Amino acid sequence: MIDHISIAVRDLAVAGRFYELVLATIGLNKLIVRPTTIGFGKTYPDFWLNQRRDMAPANPNSGMHVCLRASGPEAIEAFHSTALRAGGLSDGAPGLRPEYTAGYYAAFIRDPDGNRIEVVTFIKPDA
Repeated sequence: MIDHISIAVRDLAVAGRFYELVLATIGLNKLIVRPTTIGFGKTYPDFWLNQRRDMAPANPNSGMHVCLRASGPEAIEAFHSTALRAGGLSDGAPGLRPEYTAGYYAAFIRDPDGNRIEVVTFIKPDA
């Protein structure tokens, strides 16, 4: 249903380095680099960074967030810890969130521009 998502960043070089490290933990690689955009994905760029030099940091109460699928809890834990080491902030440590649905395992981070990014996987009840 959704072909791709883009988020705004103030400094494309800084954000590009951050996301190159962080997205690699869930199997996404930098596929396209243009003067004002970078596209990440597995075989097709479906997650884009768009440079917006004059933007204000994302308002924590904006309600906007992007959720990406991960292969399992280990990838989510790697995503979260890599994001923190790379300059992001935790907005929810890795763990089960039964209030969402059974088996919902996720983590939330804020990138250096304040964008809220979630990664999720679904754990089977017998796992």
